[in-house]
Amino acid sequence: MAHLTGNCGDLPMKYGCSVTLVGGGALDRAMLDAARALAPGLIAADGAANRLLDWGLIPEVVIGDMDSVRDRADFPPETRFVELAEQETTDFEKCLYATQAPLYLAAGFTGRRLDHTLAVFHAMLRNPDKTVILIGENEVSALVPANRLIRLNVAPGARVSFAPLLPTTGCASEGLRWPIDGLAMEMGSQIGTSNAAMADQVAFAFDRPGALMMFEHGALTDLIGALTGPDAA
Repeated sequence: MAHLTGNCGDLPMKYGCSVTLVGGGALDRAMLDAARALAPGLIAADGAANRLLDWGLIPEVVIGDMDSVRDRADFPPETRFVELAEQETTDFEKCLYATQAPLYLAAGFTGRRLDHTLAVFHAMLRNPDKTVILIGENEVSALVPANRLIRLNVAPGARVSFAPLLPTTGCASEGLRWPIDGLAMEMGSQIGTSNAAMADQVAFAFDRPGALMMFEHGALTDLIGALTGPDAA
């Protein structure tokens, strides 16, 4: 862990509920409201706090190196600012290591800048103990836990995509137009985008960490259940 500065003595902050992380990428109010309905805790990554304030929303915590927050005096006293001056990680990763929660719905961390989106994937790979679902403009996405069967209810024909951020191999699949059983995936060799559901339920597993799964927004609630429910151990 990098050296931390600021009000950091009691980190990580522990949440008993799921939290919504807000970033400075592509985000509209409907996306944010959908996330908060499922994950009531509200954390802003640095300058995303300005956006929340403009929308009349008050983050419980603002985490980052604080190079983009306009004026802390604009926020009520109950908003906590956790300033982490190290420059080895992004503000998104700072939010992950400075908190502990059963689930993170991360909204506003994709789109706009590709380098920022790639840095988010990097942070997720570096923090495999954190259950993170990204809410993007057109899809929801998360890392597939290794050797765990993920089962989701979906509409027949719905898009189901996989991207191997690290080399990995599919070890089970059900209900997919193109089965992934035994399919070795690696960037520059074989990927799994634009697969599709052939039934009202799909299931799949990978032998190693590193596969990013992507679904249409309607799969969000089922995805949360698959990653955090009683079968997620």
